[in-house]
Amino acid sequence: MKSELTLPIIGHMKSPYREKFGIPRQPNLVQVESYIEMVEPYNDLLAFEGIEEFSHLWLVWQFHDNKNQQHADKFRPQVRPPRLGGNQKIGVFATRSMYRPAPIGLSVVQLKEVKKIGKSVRVYVMGSDLLDGTPIVDIKPYIQYSDAVADARSGYAQEEPLRKRVVWSAQALQQKNELLHQQKITLQLLDELQQVLALDPRPAYQEDPERIYKMRFAELDVGFQVDQDQVQIVELF
Repeated sequence: MKSELTLPIIGHMKSPYREKFGIPRQPNLVQVESYIEMVEPYNDLLAFEGIEEFSHLWLVWQFHDNKNQQHADKFRPQVRPPRLGGNQKIGVFATRSMYRPAPIGLSVVQLKEVKKIGKSVRVYVMGSDLLDGTPIVDIKPYIQYSDAVADARSGYAQEEPLRKRVVWSAQALQQKNELLHQQKITLQLLDELQQVLALDPRPAYQEDPERIYKMRFAELDVGFQVDQDQVQIVELF
């Protein structure tokens, strides 16, 4: 029997998540728009005929930016999920950790439209949790009656993460208004940024209200602080 598989890359995700820090830990927690840029020979509209009848899609993708990706000769059977504070170890197959034997992820997203622009075919979606540039290896329709299990148990992740209030410092508010006036950002982008920050992207074990964390989102560099139930944006450029 074969010990490995080779999968084609059918496209790449184009998203505002330019670094892993800040990406929601599950899909559909933030309503951010992104799109898949299909590659040849998969950039054929015939391959998407009928897809508009589905509201959601499954994306099968590759964790491509792992610095410590597992290999068969150094398999780690346990990992530390952020949801458990980053201190408790559990089995890798009981998590969605990126550090796993096969670097494959699975996300359900909302389908917006499939659009042909010149020779490019783009699949626009909402709610993705994928890093910009993520290789896509398959797209499948989401089937409501079989894929949604109303009474399913989700272990340590049964409840959605809490969201914090997002506020702006005087400096960040001025910077935001200047960027809006210069038409370098949009209100939609600002709304998406605030949704991301409301989830508190810090590692679960870090509790330092004085620290300024830095994050790259789309073309923005953002500095923020977190104190109890509040995230304050302190700089934006």
